Amino acid sequence: MGKSSIMSLSLPWKALLALFVLTTAAEQATAQMPPAQSYAALQARDIKTLSPEEIAQLRAGEGMGLALAAELNGYPGPRHVLDLASQIGLADEQRTRIQQLFDAMKAEAVPLGQKLVAAERDLNAAFANRTITPERLAAATTAIGELQGTLRDTHLKYHLATAALLTPDQIHRYAELRGYTAIATAPDAPGGPHGAIHQHMMGTMQHGQ
Repeated sequence: MGKSSIMSLSLPWKALLALFVLTTAAEQATAQMPPAQSYAALQARDIKTLSPEEIAQLRAGEGMGLALAAELNGYPGPRHVLDLASQIGLADEQRTRIQQLFDAMKAEAVPLGQKLVAAERDLNAAFANRTITPERLAAATTAIGELQGTLRDTHLKYHLATAALLTPDQIHRYAELRGYTAIATAPDAPGGPHGAIHQHMMGTMQHGQ
């Protein structure tokens, strides 16, 4: 339809034509929209709430972002500090003590991660087998929550103890190497309050051996 033909239409026909154009545009826009979020791709998971990668990380005692409150606020974790030992200038004694912290953290985190995977598997099975009840659900989710909290505490406390062994310059250099900006060097030297936390943890570790 040419421009002159459109101009010759009466007002009602012009309104109908405009409505047709708008409706067609809306239908095209809707057709181009992505589909609603679906969990269909997760159906094949052994444990619906955990990916295979997450299961492997939990069983290996990895952090999985549980210690971000520490990591991104100037409290480095033992694993990454050991990875960057040369770049941040760790002394031999520092390296030895941080390795001890890392080993202790693993010894705590691995069994907790394994228990958490097992608890999620049991909860998944209870739903899959249609054996879930309100009472069983409450007990399972409470247990899972406690395991998650304990696991997070485990990773965070070893960040706290590791930072107590580092100088402010080392923490600043660590942050630069990790790509962080505007991170305060909060921990004090080993003799300060954070150092007291480290000494307490080391004493606990030695007592448990």
